[in-house]
Amino acid sequence: MKKHFAAGRHRSQVASKRSGAAAAEFAVCLPLLMILLIGTIEACSMIYLKQTLSVAAYEGIRAAVTTSGDTAKVNTAADRILTARNVSGAVVTISPVNFESMPPETWITVTVSAPGSSNSVVRGWFYDNQQIAARATMMKEF
Repeated sequence: MKKHFAAGRHRSQVASKRSGAAAAEFAVCLPLLMILLIGTIEACSMIYLKQTLSVAAYEGIRAAVTTSGDTAKVNTAADRILTARNVSGAVVTISPVNFESMPPETWITVTVSAPGSSNSVVRGWFYDNQQIAARATMMKEF
């Protein structure tokens, strides 16, 4: 004797209709889940970029406040971090420009910035027009 399910339908007929509904739900939800996943990856990438710029600015300012600190040493210290972490298009700015000749107790700021577009995982979406920057400030002691 066959078992019947839901108003005279066999279990296989109901299951096949349910699998069609699941496929339709999956087709609707998959693009939303992919956008959420890509957005999360992109946001994490920009957080990593911001942290890298902060570390590069810190290393640059440490090179600037030493007794033999000059622009070349600042750029070398910052570029070492930027190269190791594959940051492209970064610019290192030192303020004041002539900090080598400034007296002790002068505040020096190193700013490192990079475009979001050239450091993005997914180009053309979230951070294309963004310029990410970080700065570090220390007092010249020597």
